[in-house]
Amino acid sequence: MNIYITLDYELFFGKHSGSVENCIIKPTEALLKIVNPLKIKFTCFVDVGYLVKLEEQKEKYTQLKKDYQKITAQIKNLANQGHGMELHIHPHWEDSHFNGKEWVFDTSRYKLADFSSDKVHEIVTKYTKTLTKISGQAPKAYRAGGWSAQPFTEIGKALLKNNVRIDSTVFPKGYYNSSAQYYDFRKVAQFNTDYCFSEDLIKENPEGNFKEIPISSYKVSPFFFWKFAYHKLKKQSQHRAFGDGSAIAKTKKDTFRLMLAPSHSVVSIDGYKASFIQEAYYWYKKNTKSMANFVLIGHPKAFTPYALKKLDEFLKTSHKNNHFKTFQD
Repeated sequence: MNIYITLDYELFFGKHSGSVENCIIKPTEALLKIVNPLKIKFTCFVDVGYLVKLEEQKEKYTQLKKDYQKITAQIKNLANQGHGMELHIHPHWEDSHFNGKEWVFDTSRYKLADFSSDKVHEIVTKYTKTLTKISGQAPKAYRAGGWSAQPFTEIGKALLKNNVRIDSTVFPKGYYNSSAQYYDFRKVAQFNTDYCFSEDLIKENPEGNFKEIPISSYKVSPFFFWKFAYHKLKKQSQHRAFGDGSAIAKTKKDTFRLMLAPSHSVVSIDGYKASFIQEAYYWYKKNTKSMANFVLIGHPKAFTPYALKKLDEFLKTSHKNNHFKTFQD
């Protein structure tokens, strides 16, 4: 199989963003200690809006200048080591600001679809140029912030202009709808691990300009989320995340849905979700073609000692019989 380890390389977007040191730098360094001995490369989907804001205000605030130096140094180092640097867009950075002490987020325009066509093109072009300048790599792949890439038509036009032709936003059977965030991937077959499309990222088109390489997903029972909540409440050290910020709260309706009925989750390196990486891998191995893709997602801010241990165990048993790839390949 082709295995992609992908990270959404970002801060938190709730009441507290958390620090760049604890949400991004330290957990990414912890991951490097696991993959380097195995000579495995991963992909960072870099939240470029954050870099743009740091660039704009680093001369005004000493803290932002330090943060900019830390994160750009890590990005350059990762790129030089052969890790992929790809485009991750949380457009609400356009409406957010630093007040001298902390980031203040306005998530009323959380999706690219919330912006005008001209603004979508401006954001995609600006972010692509910023990432290329910092990393030295021209991005080839895109992942929407919060998986909110629908509708895709204008996003697609902007990506094509910037020569970005791979999307890795979809996770089969996934669904969420709130005032800020929306995605519906329920029509995507779970065993379809890559396909071409044109304007609709969930509708296969062999002649399409884009290739979708979906994030792998796995069906979990409500019991999994009860266990997830239990470990979170216990606050054991092995389940304590590196990140020191707070996430945007899920809707109560969605929380009840997860707690009461089976659902599909991304195959993830985050927290307790790492418990089913191995099971999901075996499912994909059994039900897909030999050269199918198995795509892990992770957020450094949500890494825990437990999660990294489970990932380490998985990689040590699978690295010899699979191809670990980045989108730059």
